Amino acid sequence: MTSLLTFNENPPLSLYIHLPWCVKKCPYCDFNSHEFRDTEFQEQHYIDALIRDLELELPGIWGRRIISIFIGGGTPSLFSVAAIDKLLSELRARLTFYPEIEITLEANPGTAEAEKFQGYRAIGINRLSIGVQSFNDKYLKSLGRIHNAKEALTAIELCHQAGFEDFNIDLMFGLPEQTIKSALNDLHTAIENKPRHISWYQLTIEPNTIFAARPPVLPGDDAIWQIQSEGQSLLQEYGFKHYEISAYALDGYQCVHNLNYWEFGDYLGLGAGAHGKITNVPEVQVQRFKRHSIPTRYIELAGTQEVITEQKTLTRNDLSLEFMMNAMRLNNGTTPSLFFERTGQPITQIKDKLAIAEESELLDWQPDRLKATSKGLRYLNELLEIFVD
Repeated sequence: MTSLLTFNENPPLSLYIHLPWCVKKCPYCDFNSHEFRDTEFQEQHYIDALIRDLELELPGIWGRRIISIFIGGGTPSLFSVAAIDKLLSELRARLTFYPEIEITLEANPGTAEAEKFQGYRAIGINRLSIGVQSFNDKYLKSLGRIHNAKEALTAIELCHQAGFEDFNIDLMFGLPEQTIKSALNDLHTAIENKPRHISWYQLTIEPNTIFAARPPVLPGDDAIWQIQSEGQSLLQEYGFKHYEISAYALDGYQCVHNLNYWEFGDYLGLGAGAHGKITNVPEVQVQRFKRHSIPTRYIELAGTQEVITEQKTLTRNDLSLEFMMNAMRLNNGTTPSLFFERTGQPITQIKDKLAIAEESELLDWQPDRLKATSKGLRYLNELLEIFVD
């Protein structure tokens, strides 16, 4: 029962904003994204809806500082600089930002979008995440991407010219019919373009996607393991520290927003289909929320309780499982004290499960730290299954 929990203070709070439109739905994508149509793309109405949505949530987060903002999608860079400027201005008027707040916007490499980078920088976006996925036109086509390799390189150059010191390149491996050599070539190209952060992850086939209905031919397990092993060595050689399963950063450039997820901090989710997790210290509970996923319906309902389609108060078991699902993604793991701070219960609550994970050589459990072993990171799902009731 949540009444047995103990929370002494609120965890850090981030803000996630979902802008759900994209030019074309990629066959691997299972995010809440909707293909751009002039009749449905209501930029100004959507920005206004986001502000109404925020005002609905203000009483529950009043006085808490925002440590990071992540504007994701869809393709947020479809939105004009003026629209994003208005959004940030309205947020600043209603929220208290941490002085060194990280504000990330996801962007695609298409020329029309990349030309906005300087404008985004001028209005306060201080981090871009560029969805490159590959620098090879053959694989970009197989992924259904609408940009080519030249446009990806141009976008990165424009990112540098706009003054973005901190930006991420989003890159996939294990693509349809991809060779080991071509996967590592992609990684080489990314490193050569001097990002501070690289998200490098394996393509997986998700339910309810085009690829799930018509699966492509993907590299085998041995090839995937070789790509991953050689790629991680390459990244390490160039100073990129592997701090989370698919995240690599130069010193000082870890993603604040994503770290807050993995350390089980709080985040308010605004926008169509957005999820959120909020700790309520006075009520001694943690709640999850989900908003209406259809953009037009979201616009209609924003500012009313009807915009929330799912709401759940997490149980002790929910909290333990969700904490471990996030924290075990971190190469350096977590601490018993953070477990207590974020779940409201002592680590002894799950000692039997920790013992099983340790005996299975999936977990390294020390008095001051617990983290997945190399085996545990490779078989993360097997490790996490131990914590499911």
